[in-house]
Amino acid sequence: MSVPHAVKFKDRAFFVRHRNREYGPFDYEWVPNLRGIEFTYRQQKFGEFYDLLEIQADLKEFKLPMRVVEVSAIVTGSIVLGLLCGLESEEKRQIIQENLVKHGLVRFANNIEGWS
Repeated sequence: MSVPHAVKFKDRAFFVRHRNREYGPFDYEWVPNLRGIEFTYRQQKFGEFYDLLEIQADLKEFKLPMRVVEVSAIVTGSIVLGLLCGLESEEKRQIIQENLVKHGLVRFANNIEGWS
């Protein structure tokens, strides 16, 4: 039986499980010139990152629970940080966990699934 709150990774995408309901996939891809990253939810763009002064994300149109928005924002931001810093896989997972804990989302931090 799965836990009611978790972050589940599948390849590069991730899902947020909140109260036994799964939301996702949240994903990202580099823009064609490799100077930015676009964020998607269910293959629809919801934001982009070009540099530290140009970060935009808006999930309002999807009417997600606030807790899912919080978790997905922290995980997405942690992934971007890991990419920019060239962190190894285990370091990226650790950054995600630390940031979730720091923001009071321990039950998600304790249940990261599918990380490779």
